[in-house]
Amino acid sequence: MSPCTDSHIVLVGMMGAGKSSVGRALARRLNRALLDSDEMIEERAGRPIREIWIDDGEPAFRQLEAEVIADAIAAPTPSIVAAAGGVVLSETNRAVLKSGSAHVVWLLADVELLLDRVRNGMHRPLLDEDPARMLRAMYKERADLYQDVADAIVSVDHRSINDVAGAVLRCAG
Repeated sequence: MSPCTDSHIVLVGMMGAGKSSVGRALARRLNRALLDSDEMIEERAGRPIREIWIDDGEPAFRQLEAEVIADAIAAPTPSIVAAAGGVVLSETNRAVLKSGSAHVVWLLADVELLLDRVRNGMHRPLLDEDPARMLRAMYKERADLYQDVADAIVSVDHRSINDVAGAVLRCAG
């Protein structure tokens, strides 16, 4: 059976890569639920990510992130999972992503494109100080981790959401 029909498809990548947008397109095409880890975290905590981050700190946020990713991938019905950008920072999360229970696709984007997309993202506390410097540092820290968990890599540069979704389906099928 194809990964598209028998397992979750998990989209990983930097903030601004289009995981949620591509995830919505994939969910429509495959008639599956979209599980967005940011939304799942907010629902579980009953408050916005920015508030969790500021009030409870990064470790508390990362714990919630680990819980929702594990729950999403353990769910019996295949879905599309849009994982938060930092999901790969945890060794535990990387093990879950590499467990074989999901087809993981890294949505790869040029840092300049990411900067353009996230410039006005008020819910992105990691970018409060110096967005360009932080995004470049995060990319440098995470690129090898995304590659480690990815079953496939799809570039989003100069492509429409539907084109990227089609590419994800081709590499997942």
